[in-house]
Amino acid sequence: MKKPITNTIKQWTILLGGVVVFVILAQFLRFRIDLTEEKRYSLHPATEEVLSQLTEPIHVDILLVADNLPGGMRRLQKSIEETVRTFNSYSPEKISYSYFDPLSVEGSEQEAFIGTLTQYGINPTNVYVSQNSGQQATLIFPGILVSDSEFETGALVLKGERGMGADEILNQSIENLEFELSNAIKKLVSPEESAIAMIMGHGEMAEDDGYGLVEALDGEFELFKVPLEQAKKPSDLANFKIIFIEGPREIYTEREIYLLDQYVMNGGNLVVMIDGVAVDIAQAGGEGTFAMPVDSGLENLLFKYGIRVNKDLIQDLNFGYFPVMAGNFGNQDQMVPLPWPFYIQAGIMQDHPITKGLDVVYFRFASSLDTVMAEGVRKTPLIFSSNHSGILKAPVRVAFNDMQKEPQEENFSLKNLPMGYLLEGNFTSLFKNRFLPEGFSKEEFKDSGSGKVVVFGDGDVFQSQRNLQDGSPLALGEDPFSQVTYANKLLLRNMVKYLSEPEGIIASRTRTFKIRPLNKVKVAQEKTFWQLINVVAPVMILLLIGAFVWWIRNQKFSKKIN
Repeated sequence: MKKPITNTIKQWTILLGGVVVFVILAQFLRFRIDLTEEKRYSLHPATEEVLSQLTEPIHVDILLVADNLPGGMRRLQKSIEETVRTFNSYSPEKISYSYFDPLSVEGSEQEAFIGTLTQYGINPTNVYVSQNSGQQATLIFPGILVSDSEFETGALVLKGERGMGADEILNQSIENLEFELSNAIKKLVSPEESAIAMIMGHGEMAEDDGYGLVEALDGEFELFKVPLEQAKKPSDLANFKIIFIEGPREIYTEREIYLLDQYVMNGGNLVVMIDGVAVDIAQAGGEGTFAMPVDSGLENLLFKYGIRVNKDLIQDLNFGYFPVMAGNFGNQDQMVPLPWPFYIQAGIMQDHPITKGLDVVYFRFASSLDTVMAEGVRKTPLIFSSNHSGILKAPVRVAFNDMQKEPQEENFSLKNLPMGYLLEGNFTSLFKNRFLPEGFSKEEFKDSGSGKVVVFGDGDVFQSQRNLQDGSPLALGEDPFSQVTYANKLLLRNMVKYLSEPEGIIASRTRTFKIRPLNKVKVAQEKTFWQLINVVAPVMILLLIGAFVWWIRNQKFSKKIN
């Protein structure tokens, strides 16, 4: 007996009505459930906070485009797309994306566009792709451009530490996608952040006059050169989020040390880059010169905080090169790069938001660091030398003639010397139970406080080098001799972000995605079994279900006929 037409209409009406109600509710009830172990599709609270500040749509150009990309690059490409989609799900404004190939720009505009990408840190790299004629090298740009209606910024997304395998670099790059994208968006939302002070008046920044810091942080922070002697009281420094001391050559007075101490006690962030010995590279020709101990007056302050910069120099077999004159050829001076163990390529990083995933950081004439007892202070080494390092106590001979000798491996028996420390926790003032310098009130004195201190035994780590042709300062991390760009700038930026807001978007760099490679031996042994499970089993199940349904129907209708 056929159902009445009214019943059919009623059923269809209920079904369509349910669909409409579901669609309407979906517009108001938005939720996501992340069932992955590492929470791959969830965002850090700081990232959600950045997205909540969006007031207009954002567009992301994915520059990683090429035909027949290798499997790893396709995985990174897909991960960028998924990260953008995840951001869009959490954002009050639409975040769209598209793919754009920088090589599609034609004519002279292409060179200008690639130059712009380089300013964002997006440098091209070669990969080998499959072509009909075999493997062929192609140029890719592993980065993103993020723009709103008025501004644009960019970020490099393919990053990893030296010595990592290709899979490890790709995995770490995927882990950092949330930070890179959220950091780029934050530049658009709040292009200028806190004020930073660069202390002057003690021979600091003699090499580049602060250009390295300014060039690396311009556009994100306000930087001020501050003569410390002009500060009258600790509160004069309170507005600075971070204070940098970079390579002083003259002694700080007790009054100035008191100001810095109270700045830390009041929750300030102090970055100290000082040399344990002084090296005059201009005197290194011929028989050379000697690097002698140098005092800055900050030694007791740092010792109280739990760190000591030693009067020595580190040498490392993972060295850089220094050019020396090797005579003339015709009318041209011949420059020959020779190994210089005092120039250290430090590539072993702590798994910390500041240093995780960094490539090599370049140190020049660095001194070793020791930790000492400081109750309440947590000391985290950030960067390490290689497995073949050595220490020379001052006075240290520095001579170009020594570069012509083969380094003796037995002199490099030390491993993983710390090149920089992060100190956090509750600090005790150097002036506790002491007379205060003249002119300061006892009522305003704090004998303890929770700030942060970063110490490097190299006053030049954030100073830029100079162009060999015209003497102009280069971008921070760029080496004029090898034409290699090191990660000093990225180290500086990450450090500043962490000190400014340790629980901010920089904290998303601690995310870890596990690499779960297949067991190749097990795959070979069980290949046939799993092929049967995935191909034959579904067909058999469907056939069994079909046979069961046929049997049920046959039983049902045969009874009615009888």
